[in-house]
Amino acid sequence: MANKNEAKKPNIFVRMGRKLKETFSELKRVTWPTFPKVLKSTGTVLLVVLVFLVVLTLINQGLQALLELLTSIGA
Repeated sequence: MANKNEAKKPNIFVRMGRKLKETFSELKRVTWPTFPKVLKSTGTVLLVVLVFLVVLTLINQGLQALLELLTSIGA
């Protein structure tokens, strides 16, 4: 059987301190994108969102017109 002190976990503050230290250590190794790369990526995302907005709007308008046609035929 293991000794009671060996199996005991460190207190919550020690564990949080270790985790914080590991997090900052990992953040130092991250390669951050350059500003032009960020602008290009943001533009790409906005363009894709705009294209999907147009496509979904056209589908919605088409379905709305179809529904109006069906309700006018049935009336």
